[in-house]
Amino acid sequence: MLRLFVAVPLPEAVQERLERIGFGIPGANWVPGENMHITLRFLGEVSNADAADIDDHLLAVRAKAFDLSIEGVGHFGSLRQTRSLWAGIARNPALQHLRDKVESAVVRAGQPPEGRKFVPHVTLARFKTETGHHLANFLAEHNLLKIGPIPVDRFTLFQSHTKRDGSVYEPLADYPLVDERAVAALS
Repeated sequence: MLRLFVAVPLPEAVQERLERIGFGIPGANWVPGENMHITLRFLGEVSNADAADIDDHLLAVRAKAFDLSIEGVGHFGSLRQTRSLWAGIARNPALQHLRDKVESAVVRAGQPPEGRKFVPHVTLARFKTETGHHLANFLAEHNLLKIGPIPVDRFTLFQSHTKRDGSVYEPLADYPLVDERAVAALS
């Protein structure tokens, strides 16, 4: 069985910038920069055969390359019982369109439909304990965070390996997006 997800990888410079703000909340499990991404679809445990079907269907996804921006920070859960801290993604119809195409592809590959609303974000930290006032301070300090434009020219199928010291994400396949600017330059 393979633990899979589909995501937009982030450029190293963006990962490093987000990693630099990762401090100031005791008990936070900060996500290392190399693990930062924008999840389009979490698949969970799938068989090798299902993974091959998913790959085949993702290969058929056609979407245009686009830019996105990171704006602000937020959290899932209550302020006292937060599950995760994230950097938000500015509203982006092209990202939503890509996510919808990925969702259709994995459903056609036999996976159950996603039951949750798509909330694009980059996870910065996870919590197992109460955060107290430290989270509120972090949110206030970083609420004006802006990074972008960030070019998106592909999406990736990742395998998640759980290790004692955290997860390692292995890219299994990249799926390029159509760069209309490059196509126009060749014409």
